[in-house]
Amino acid sequence: MLFDERLKYLVQQHNCLVKRKNNRLEGGNGIFDRYQYPVITSEHTPLFWRYDLDRNANPYLMERLGVNCAFNPGALELDGKVHLVVRVEGNDRKSFFAVAESENGIDGFKFRDYPVVMPETEQPDVNIYDMRLVKHEDGWIYGLFCTERKDPAAPFGDTSSAVAACGIARTKDLKSWERLPDLKTTSAQQRNVVLHPEFINGKYALYTRPQDGFIETGEGGGIGFGYTDSMENAYIGEEILMECKEYHTIKEVKNGQGPAPIKTAAGWLHIAHGVRNTAAGLRYVVYAFLSELSRPEQVIKRPGGYLIAPVGEERLGDVSNVIFCNGAVARRSGEILIYYASSDTRCHVAATTVDKMLDYVMNTPEDPLRSYACVQQRMALISKNLELIRTGKVSLNIEKPG
Repeated sequence: MLFDERLKYLVQQHNCLVKRKNNRLEGGNGIFDRYQYPVITSEHTPLFWRYDLDRNANPYLMERLGVNCAFNPGALELDGKVHLVVRVEGNDRKSFFAVAESENGIDGFKFRDYPVVMPETEQPDVNIYDMRLVKHEDGWIYGLFCTERKDPAAPFGDTSSAVAACGIARTKDLKSWERLPDLKTTSAQQRNVVLHPEFINGKYALYTRPQDGFIETGEGGGIGFGYTDSMENAYIGEEILMECKEYHTIKEVKNGQGPAPIKTAAGWLHIAHGVRNTAAGLRYVVYAFLSELSRPEQVIKRPGGYLIAPVGEERLGDVSNVIFCNGAVARRSGEILIYYASSDTRCHVAATTVDKMLDYVMNTPEDPLRSYACVQQRMALISKNLELIRTGKVSLNIEKPG
């Protein structure tokens, strides 16, 4: 009886969650719209992933293989549906990939029955996570992700030092994956590597994040850029830094490319993350910039500050005060769906358009890097607006409805 009652309750709760409508929140900043609920949480994973449904083996219907978090998804539109390749982390701290699908990209996400089976290389991964998806013009869908292994040079007793590299896999349907050799570069470690969606002079182009150690970027840091002749044995012999970390900014500790850039008439639209240090730990935010169409490594517009930072409950989670994005979908309608995770726990969506994002990146002032200059920048805006109010072109005296 206990088994049946618990199963009925769990099924009802799960069905309500998966079928729940997600409402756009009013207000906002005019750049993008947030939504009422996360689009993916650990509770969205199927019950049969977490519970042994054999009443004889599990009479109390205990959760046998718990899911701690579901976050940092790569994103792709395929066959008219939005697909997220979600980083799912079990209670054992191991991450794996799983595909969730939605008709509208806002709600109704449902996981496929089985997680992704990612083949191992000759040197098995200990952990894999944060896949960037891209449809490349060569006809393949590539997934580039972080592969983590224990640092063989770590001193005896050190069980936390690791080496991060870029894993590469490709697919046609997000079901069967072919694992390719890891990316090789001249940098000691790599994270946040993203494939550019088009050939450049017949070569594959990649955005990298060279770093000296697993956590610290050292002399590296910033978003790098390089070329490889092949993705089957990807090698970058030279990386240039195209978007550097900067003192006392949102990207003073490190920064990295988010999803693959979006092609627009004005240039390549990039969504990235920046990290700064605080007394409460590292704070991650999402920001945007624009680069040249013919030379995507040449940044032409850098709006100051962040695009998305955590608000409300987004601040709380496994790693608090963190917003991270490695997935976005640009639809034919001009809509852009930005999938961002909050506090390494859950995933949300922010909806905007190409036109809005281009307005934002091209007309938002760049960070002048000094408090005095920032005040001058803001005073110019204030003076302009006060003149509009004084001349009656704008009124802030909005009468309350009777």
